[in-house]
Amino acid sequence: MVGLTHASPTVEAASPPKKRDRRFSPGREALRRFRRHRLAAASVVVLVLLALAILIGPFLWPVPINDIDFTARLAPPSWDHPFGTDDLGQDLLARMIYGGRISLAVGFAAMGVGLFAGTVIGAISGVSKAPVDAALMWITDLFLSLPQLPLLLLVIYLFRDFLKGLLGPEGGVFILIVLVIGGFKDYLDIAPHWALFAGGAIFLTVIAINFIGDGLRDALDPRKVM
Repeated sequence: MVGLTHASPTVEAASPPKKRDRRFSPGREALRRFRRHRLAAASVVVLVLLALAILIGPFLWPVPINDIDFTARLAPPSWDHPFGTDDLGQDLLARMIYGGRISLAVGFAAMGVGLFAGTVIGAISGVSKAPVDAALMWITDLFLSLPQLPLLLLVIYLFRDFLKGLLGPEGGVFILIVLVIGGFKDYLDIAPHWALFAGGAIFLTVIAINFIGDGLRDALDPRKVM
């Protein structure tokens, strides 16, 4: 028709495509929750530094652990012996590095055994009937209620001959460790460095592992909001 003009087509602005929602990742969410636990995150750094110290320590401080020097007996920390010496003049730093490797290896191995056993027992208990479930839980509660040191002594007493024939004189090493620990509370007044450095390393390791455990518990607990 005359006088009528066609309306110009309206061009709708193309809206930007919506960003795809990130897929939920349980691992990523657990990591985020763990990182928000500051003490746990700091404990990971401390534990890694301790592990690196005992792994590369022998290359940075290649001092024999069994060298005896009675002239440096119970020497305080110095440039020659940064952590001092023991009652035989042995370098404490070298011995702590060597002992730390054994301690962490035993600790991680024990943790792996406990994790494997707990997973297997929990899986069997979850798919079994009530009598099997009750028996497994009863055995688990029994072991959790027993003090570890008396249980360890009982196991060694019962199986010491078998273990000695299989693995060597481990019983003698255990008695030696007990005697050393028992006769250690005598040098604290004249050589406190003998206990301070080793005790400090043990304290840092234990407290770091405890905080990491707390962080993992909070990160993996779906009922906790962080």
